[in-house]
Amino acid sequence: MDTRLLFQDPADFATPLLAVFAVNITTAAGKDAKPLPALLSASDALTKAASHFLTAGEFKAGSCETLLLHSPSGLKAERLLIIGLGKAADLSPDELRKGAGTAIRFAKPRSIREVAIVFPEDRALSDEALDELPPLLTARAIVEGACVGDYDPDTYRSERVDQSITAATILAPASAQKSAHADIERGFAEGRIFADAQLFTRILVNEPGNILTPLELGRRAKAELEPLGIQTEVFSTDKLHELKMGSFLGVAQGSENPPALIIMRYEPPKPPAANAPILGLVGKGITFDTGGISIKPADNMDKMKYDMAGAAAMMGAMRAIALLKPACSVISVVCSAENMPDGKAYKPGDVLTAMSGKTIEVINTDAEGRLVLADGLHYARQLGATHLIDAATLTGACVVALGMLNGGVFSNNEDTYSRFSTGMLTSGEKFWRMPCTSDYRDLIKSDIADIRNTGGSRWGGAITAAMFLKEFVGDTPWLHLDIAGVAWMEDNRPWIAKGPSGVAVRSIVEWVRSF
Repeated sequence: MDTRLLFQDPADFATPLLAVFAVNITTAAGKDAKPLPALLSASDALTKAASHFLTAGEFKAGSCETLLLHSPSGLKAERLLIIGLGKAADLSPDELRKGAGTAIRFAKPRSIREVAIVFPEDRALSDEALDELPPLLTARAIVEGACVGDYDPDTYRSERVDQSITAATILAPASAQKSAHADIERGFAEGRIFADAQLFTRILVNEPGNILTPLELGRRAKAELEPLGIQTEVFSTDKLHELKMGSFLGVAQGSENPPALIIMRYEPPKPPAANAPILGLVGKGITFDTGGISIKPADNMDKMKYDMAGAAAMMGAMRAIALLKPACSVISVVCSAENMPDGKAYKPGDVLTAMSGKTIEVINTDAEGRLVLADGLHYARQLGATHLIDAATLTGACVVALGMLNGGVFSNNEDTYSRFSTGMLTSGEKFWRMPCTSDYRDLIKSDIADIRNTGGSRWGGAITAAMFLKEFVGDTPWLHLDIAGVAWMEDNRPWIAKGPSGVAVRSIVEWVRSF
């Protein structure tokens, strides 16, 4: 999809579909309060074209609610689409993302191939200033939302009908001050970078396991990232033996497809100071997960191709980092394997020795993600990482705890977590902090090894998984993102298609930029 930014009056722009946002405002207080929709536009022509329909009561401006007007009077557009963003008091960049995605997904099945989106202006609301939407974030959110909305996971349909939008144009106010003009242009450029990174992640997660094997994942990372200046190396079984990654090898040994250890390095244009932080990004890359000997139920096992979404998020983040050029060094480690029940597969009761030297009693072979991450986290520290973040579709327990709206975030360091939580205000992604305090450590004690790979019961499963990973980070500041419930959209939404979400890319990059 071609994205464009123009500074001009939307009433004079000829397009098949012109989309404008609206919010719900309250006109009075107490029992006389009456919510009314109001356009986020200073264009008199747009307001006039929509005024009758905004006061008729048919349209409430609820989140992602739409109202389509054909041949709107006084506009050059063929259609005017009004998209609700909910209450004015709740306006945020994330609501704008969803609104822009809604515009694109509304157009796609109607054979509309070009869409223009009106940049929201605060002059439309006298009492409800858009303080939460500075020009840079507004432009960025619209581009991100539009690009997210354009993706559909139907790559392998033999009679695929391409409904992609060919052009999405953002119409910013021609009267914008010079500083706002520059911020809008910068936000537009950044939005495209983030959107492309998220799209790269979604494409990887959508690939079937028979096509995207561990080494193919490495090949795609190399092909995508090296032209952007990211040094990328892909190793396999011999290197894992050389590094004594017994935990990672234990998972990989049950598959005929060899594992891949993928290392990606970014260096800033200006060499950082000798004591500058080096950030380590570690991703779980299980390209298909049967559960191994502790095999999963057949229902929904097909979705287990998405068990490499943490690795894909790190690759997407590295793509964005290469183009945004933050001022710190970044090393990403992806541990990729298939978890299969072959005759050579590791078994419940086995003891593995991780790269760190720590011994692990295997209780359940379906708790494999933490085993590959254990060696990945330790190796990232060996490569010099001073701060760590990992992402993984790690536990069903996290989905039970938080549902499919929030990912889980765990940390051993308040400053590191604070940077991440502040970045969420920009990324718009939702993570909820969970505990991983020392009093949970007893739950992963083993009778015959240093630790075991699951807790002693089903209780607190996301926490015991995080406690296991914590054993391999030492005192290095660390964040763990459990994205099991949010990496895959179970249903179509007005702003995004069913399938891979590309979650965590934006939040990881914002965390990196905070340094």
